[in-house]
Amino acid sequence: MYAVVDNGGKQYRVEPGRTLVIDRLDAEAGATVTFDRVLLVGDEDGVTVGTPTVSGASVRGTVLEHGRGPKIIVFRFRPKAHYRRRTGHRSELTRVRIDEIATAEAAAKPASKAAAPRKAAAPRKTAAPRKTAAHRKAAAKTAAKAAPKVAAPSKTAAPRRAAAPRRTKSETE
Repeated sequence: MYAVVDNGGKQYRVEPGRTLVIDRLDAEAGATVTFDRVLLVGDEDGVTVGTPTVSGASVRGTVLEHGRGPKIIVFRFRPKAHYRRRTGHRSELTRVRIDEIATAEAAAKPASKAAAPRKAAAPRKTAAPRKTAAHRKAAAKTAAKAAPKVAAPSKTAAPRRAAAPRRTKSETE
């Protein structure tokens, strides 16, 4: 079973037993935390997608430790202006072990899989066969024959005016 949870504006895919590194939480090491914003839950029966969250689903985990991420250096530079700024930061992080993914359906399910009846799979829809270039060409010909013919507008050009004679240098002076 797996789930997708939203925490701190980021989405994480979690499974029971795995560890997760997220932005720092206000909880002591060893404390239990619950993630209520579960966006998706998947198991062997299928996937449940929330709108926007899955109702009744939650993910429970244990805080293992707090720490800091790697040093990030931000260097701003403008050429030919002697502008150099070096700044940086280290993110505060929390490592969480995922203990359980709880859903409202899991509590309502029977204890054994043999007792639960399985749904029959719906028949799959198949796509229509693709038309080849010859089919498209034939269809275009029949469409052209069936279309009513309209007389094209006549192209009568307006009479040209005679160009003014060029003046020589002696005439302009």
